[in-house]
Amino acid sequence: RVVGAAVTTNDRHHLLFITTGGQLLRFPANSVRPQGRTAAGMAGIKLAADDEVLFFGVVDPRADGVVVTIAGTSQALPGTENGTGKATTAALYPVKGRATGGVRCHKFRSGEDRLLVAWCGPTPARAASANGVAVDLPDTDSRRDGTGQPLASPVSAVGGPIGQRA
Repeated sequence: RVVGAAVTTNDRHHLLFITTGGQLLRFPANSVRPQGRTAAGMAGIKLAADDEVLFFGVVDPRADGVVVTIAGTSQALPGTENGTGKATTAALYPVKGRATGGVRCHKFRSGEDRLLVAWCGPTPARAASANGVAVDLPDTDSRRDGTGQPLASPVSAVGGPIGQRA
């Protein structure tokens, strides 16, 4: 399944993956060579056996970006769990090479075993429930791999300011 698609013509941009296992990989876009239609693709993030990519996007390292992660349990019915959320300045995550496992971006609390929602983009980040009602996100956390704070209601989507592009 496709989790993200992006186009960038700017070599200073970074590509960013976030997995359900709470791993984040960020690497320069200029390390990716264009591929033709018949190509087999390229290695992005190295996944553990039970891990999946939850988010992929393009990040401008000179902009004020934020990583938002929301953790919960895989045992809950999707969209019913409030979970714990964390917002972290994107600049705190180091640039790594392609095809590595990245770094931990969210430490799970007892009872949590996966990220439910992940997003990275320009500040301020905004969250919404499935019916479009705004959900408050916690203040920015300076710990890149800390635990999240309990949320008031389930989050279905996270996004950033309208009209800004990487």
